[in-house]
Amino acid sequence: MSTDIHDIRPPGGDATGPGPLAGAKGTGRLGDKVFLGLSRGAGITILVIMGGIAVFLTWRACLALAQNEGNFLTTFEWNANATPPVFGIAVLAFGTIVSSIIAMVLAVPIAIAIALFITHYAPKKLGSVIGYVVDLLAAVPSIVYGLWGALFLVPHLTGPYEWLDSWLGWTTVFSYDGGAPRSLMTVGILLAIMILPIITNVSREVFRQAPAIHQEAALALGATRWEVIRMSVLPFGRSGVISASMLGLGRALGETMAVATVLSPSALLSARILEPGGGTFAQNIASAFKEAGEFGRDALIASGLVLFVITLLVNGAARLIIARRKEYSGANA
Repeated sequence: MSTDIHDIRPPGGDATGPGPLAGAKGTGRLGDKVFLGLSRGAGITILVIMGGIAVFLTWRACLALAQNEGNFLTTFEWNANATPPVFGIAVLAFGTIVSSIIAMVLAVPIAIAIALFITHYAPKKLGSVIGYVVDLLAAVPSIVYGLWGALFLVPHLTGPYEWLDSWLGWTTVFSYDGGAPRSLMTVGILLAIMILPIITNVSREVFRQAPAIHQEAALALGATRWEVIRMSVLPFGRSGVISASMLGLGRALGETMAVATVLSPSALLSARILEPGGGTFAQNIASAFKEAGEFGRDALIASGLVLFVITLLVNGAARLIIARRKEYSGANA
C-alpha cells in the first residue's frame, strides 16, 4: 500500500498542525505551572527590589537635600559635616563620567580585537589558553587591581604622561606638570584593564554564534578572512558587543576600591586629566563614609541616588540601541 507524502503527520500533531511542543503553555501540566509561577515570581521580585532601593535612596536623599546650603548639582565642595552643610556633585559627576569614558575608549576596541583573535585567528589550543587567562582576569578582586595600580601602574605612568604632554600638551587636556600621576587618566586606564575581561568574554561568545553558512558563503565568493569578519561576524555581533560594553560600563561607573586606591581626589574641577584631582561617586562614598555622621550618610546616599539614576539611564540607552539595531544584527538570519 502506497502512502501519500501529504498523509505523513508529525508525532502529536496533524499534517498541518503544530508539533508536540506547540501549545505547551495550555497543557495544564503541573511542571509547566510551577515553572511559570517561579519565573513570574522571580521577575516581580526583581522589580520589587529595584523599587525598594529607589524609594529608600530617594527618601534618605530628600532628608539631606532639605538642609543643604549649596546647589546639589553645581557645587564643587563636599562638606556634609559642616554647619550648615554644603555639598554638591559637580566634581563627582565629572570625574565619574570622564574616567568611565576613558575606560571605554581604551577597553572596547582591545576587547573586540582579542575576541576576534580567539574565535577567528588563533589556533584552537592557543585560543583556549588566551580565553582561560581572560577568565582569570575577570576573577581578580577589585582591591588587588587597586594595589597593583598604586604600587606598579602609578610609578610607571610618569614617562608616558610626559610624552603626551610634549606632543599634546597644547590641548590643555593632556598637559602634565610632573606630579604624581594619580589622576582621572590613571583611573581610566585601571578601569579599562578591569572591564576588559567582561567585554571580551561576552563578545567572544557572541562572535562564536555567527552563522557559519554566511562565513562560508563569503569565503566561496573570494572574500578574505578580514572581509568575512567585517561583512558577516561584526554585523551579527553588533548588538551583543553593545550589551557587553554596557556591562563593562556599569562596572566602571560603580567601581570603588580600585579607584580610591589610585586617585588623589580634590574639590577642583579641571580639564587636565593627567594631573591629580577630581573624584567619583563610588570613591567619595567609600572615602567619606567612615567619618560621616547621620546627616553625612544621607548626603552620601543622595550622591548614590544620582549614580543609581545614571546606571539606569545607561542601561536604558543600551536597550534602545539594541532594539533599533536588531534588524541589522543578523540574529534572525
